[in-house]
Formats: sequence, structure tokens, C-alpha cells
Amino acid sequence: MPLTDRKRLTSEVAALVGGLGAERAALLPILQEVKRRSGAIDDETMQLIADLIGIHPVEVYSVATFYAFLDPSPQGAFTLRLCRTISCDLAGKDAVAQALESELGVAFGQTTDDGCFTLGWANCIGMCDQGPALLVNDQAYARVTPETVPEIVAQCRRAFARESKDDRGPVPARSARSRGNALTFAAIHADEGLATALALSRPDIIDTVTASGMKGRGGAGFPTSMKWNLAGAEKASLKYVICNADEGEPGTFKDRMILSEFPDLVLAGMTIAGRAIGATFGIVYLRGEYAYLRPALDAALERRRDAGLLGKDVGGVPGFDFDVSVALGAGAYICGEETALIESLEGFRGEPRDRPPFPVIRGFNGRPTVVNNVETLASAACIFARGADWFRSFGTDRSTGFKLFSVSGDCTTPGVYEFPFGITVAELLERTGGADAAAVQIGGASGLCIARKDFDRQVAFEDIPTGGSIIVFGPERDMLAVAENFLEFFSDESCGQCTPCRLGNGKLLAAAGRMRGEALSPEDLTTLRELGGTMQVASKCGLGQTSSIAFLSILEHFGDDIAKRANKNQSARVRP
Repeated sequence: MPLTDRKRLTSEVAALVGGLGAERAALLPILQEVKRRSGAIDDETMQLIADLIGIHPVEVYSVATFYAFLDPSPQGAFTLRLCRTISCDLAGKDAVAQALESELGVAFGQTTDDGCFTLGWANCIGMCDQGPALLVNDQAYARVTPETVPEIVAQCRRAFARESKDDRGPVPARSARSRGNALTFAAIHADEGLATALALSRPDIIDTVTASGMKGRGGAGFPTSMKWNLAGAEKASLKYVICNADEGEPGTFKDRMILSEFPDLVLAGMTIAGRAIGATFGIVYLRGEYAYLRPALDAALERRRDAGLLGKDVGGVPGFDFDVSVALGAGAYICGEETALIESLEGFRGEPRDRPPFPVIRGFNGRPTVVNNVETLASAACIFARGADWFRSFGTDRSTGFKLFSVSGDCTTPGVYEFPFGITVAELLERTGGADAAAVQIGGASGLCIARKDFDRQVAFEDIPTGGSIIVFGPERDMLAVAENFLEFFSDESCGQCTPCRLGNGKLLAAAGRMRGEALSPEDLTTLRELGGTMQVASKCGLGQTSSIAFLSILEHFGDDIAKRANKNQSARVRP
């Protein structure tokens, strides 16, 4: 590199680090901005960043290569990422993939000669009800068809020809609204609950959440009040509330809708949590695939600061100072796990931590931290607006309240639905146009696949728990292909930190591939079940602990059909 270019690079990187901060926690935002400006992160830039932050260049390289959206290799002005996970697969993503390759003249993983386009895959971009879905840089496109591909590409080319860094191409053809029925969130003023909560003592806030019986809406079902109480009991001068908006589970998109339509409800819930535990700061960790939501979230934060609902003496309560910022993820499903999310916020690879200590004791920056799901926080604001008894009037004794469900796949009316916990699978399917389903995946790729004979089971923590994903499969679907899609996802998204997950998902995927051409022996099937069981008990985090569940349940319910198909294929190969 010529000396003048090197000086300019040094000056630009130094200015960037100066603006974003010269601490480790600023590493992801710095790399994101370098990638946005340059389309690549070369070795010299990594060295400069490392020198300015005070870490080794290998650490910068390690982080940059971990996150899909920080790939250091050169990419085009427009990166097109087509969703390849199951709901978009069912919606016809293969035809769109062929159209993209034909229109651009490159295969997936390649960049056009003019440097305009890089074509790649994405793992679930949260548009499962409107697939096939496509990301063009940080803009989401819904219901893409082979016929709409040429116009998307043409508009990008026109923007590229104008050489405007601020013009990112065509207006995305996406729908912000995705509702299957009326939502309670729409009937509640965001700050009604906040005003009620701020009039209470901190213990009374937690007691109210306890009385509601609410469990976390992210899927794990941990009692929300217990988490708040544990963090509140810690003696620390600085505490945090983190909204986990890294909604990466295939088939899940309810949080996208909540953030789009009810951001104030979520922010009010964060503020209530902050008051309950004695926190000063909140962070919305927004997945990189949802970057297009950030401007509206930032605007909502500014409105709330202007209204005295964030900042100093929030809501007129002397001494209650609480503010919120947005941090953007960079394309890593594993960061939906709360400790991996915290690692990411601190500027590291999103790898789960050993527990204990738990985040409520030692979380972000080593301080007590509550991490709650988007829906959990919005629901908390509703509880204070309407009361704990009102909330308990929905659902079951062990699964209280209403729940939002992301419904996609082979149903006539996909979208976001609200039902009380305890609804049966059959009832849910009837309401969403999927009554003829042969199978339903509950809880996303990491959840349970059930067959028609079990449709009388309840969706509730005491029966079939879920974070909200419902994927419907019609009678003609190849369930082995479904299992392969899930296993490909987990093999790609595993952080690789622990052996059971790193190797186990690959072995299960290889076995699924074999099953397409041959019927496995009873001994082989027993080995697969034992492997899945080992992964569930020996993996470090929820990814490895749950990634085998869908495959094993598909084997249980549809193993005979899979074996019959394999025998037919085997016979066809040996027929003279």
C-alpha cells in the first residue's frame, strides 16, 4: 500500500475508533462500520483497530470471522442473502435461488466481476410468514418470486451506477404488519403500566410480576419475577437490563412485529425492569437481520427521552435514572443464548459462558444483568396496566397469560396470532388455516415435531413448551427433507465450542443424508438416538441441547415412511 493510502487509512480508522470508543465493547460496531464503508476488512485494518483498542490482531480476526455479517473477505456493493431455512424453503426459495444465479451470472458464494453484487445464503431472516425472503444489504424483501428478481437487481444496478453510498437500492417490498388476529398489545397504552409501576416500591413491582405467574416468553419458561428478584438482591452500583431481540429461531417472527408496531411497550417494560432491579442502563440487542428496524427504535428512544420517560428522574421519580441504547448484532444465531449475547456486547465471539455465575449475578461487564425477551418485556408493561389477576385470567395455572405465536408453512393464513396458553394444537391449526396438516413443528428448529395423532396436546409449559414458533407441514411434505434443513441450520450455526454439538450435528446430518438412499438398520437408529441423547445432556448451551429434538421426533413419527421411500430408492438403483 502506498504511503499516502496508508496514512489515509490510519486517519480514517483512528477517527472511527475515536467516535465509537477505544474499548473492547466497541469492537463489533467498529468492524460493522468498516465493513459497511469498504465491503471488506483487510489485515492492515485489523492491525490498526487492534493497536487502537489495545488487543492482539488475532482477537480482531477471531471476532470478524465468527459473525456472518462481518466476513472480512471482499464483497460487492450489494450483498444479497436469500433465506434458506424451512419456511422459505416451503415457500419456493429454490426457484428464487435459480433466478438470482441466472440474473447475476454468478453462483452462491460468488461476487460479480463489476463488484456490484455478492450472492449468498442467510439463515432465517425473520420473514417466515412472507417467504421467500431476501436481504439486500440491511433491507428485507418479502414474498420474492423469480419474476420480481430482475427488478430488484435492476434497481440495485441503477443505485450502483450513481455511486451513492447513501442510496442502497430499491425500496424493500416487505410488510411491517403481520397479524392473524387482534392483539392485546394494541389495546394497551404503552405508558399506562409504567406509571403504575413507578408509583410502587421496587419489592412491590417484583411482587406484582410474581402474582401474575408470568414466565419468560423466549421459550425457556424461567419465571420472570425470580430473575428480577435475583438481580435486584445483588449489591452493585451498576446494573443492566438487556432486551434480547436476537430472534433467530427458524419460524419465529413475532418479535419483529412487536418491535415494528409496539416499540414503546417494550421500552416501557425495560424501564419497569430497570426500576425493579435498580438498573441504570438498558440495551436492546437487535439482530443484524433486523437492522432496518433500528431507525424507528432510535426515534422511539428520542421521543421517550423528550417526554421524560428515559434519562434522569424518569417519570418524575427523583433519583431514578435509566436510559436505553440499541446494539446491533452481526449474524449469529447462537447470540440468542443470553451469555453468548453478553459476550457479543462485550466485543467477543458469541460463545456461551460457563454457568454459574449466571448473568443476574455476573453479566454484562461483570455486573448484575437481567436479560429478557422482547415479548416478555412488552407483557410486563401490560401486567402493570391491567393487573396481575387480569393476566392470570388467561392461560393455565402453570402457564399463565396470553402468548404470541408465529405461524408459517402449509396454512392458508400465516402470521402473528395471540392465543392463551393451553390451546390445543388442533384448535390452533383450525384458527390459522392448517387443519389438514400432517405434522407441526412447535418451538422452531430446536422444538418438537408432532404428528396428527398428538394434535390434542396443549401448547403450554406443562405439555409442549414453545417460544412461539409454529411451522405447519401438509400431507405431501417430505419430512426427511425437513429434518435435513434443520440439521443443516444447526451444523452451520453451532459456535463449535463444545464437542457434542460441533460433531454431533454433523453426524446427524450425514445420517439423514444416508437415509435418503438406504434404510438404516435398527442398530444404526439406536446409535442415532443415543447420540441425540448425549447431545442433549452434554452440550454446553441450548443449541446443542435441543438441536437433535426435531430430527429424533421426525424419526419417531415418520420413520416408517422414510424407510419405505429409502427402500424404493434402493430398489430402483439395483434394478437391472
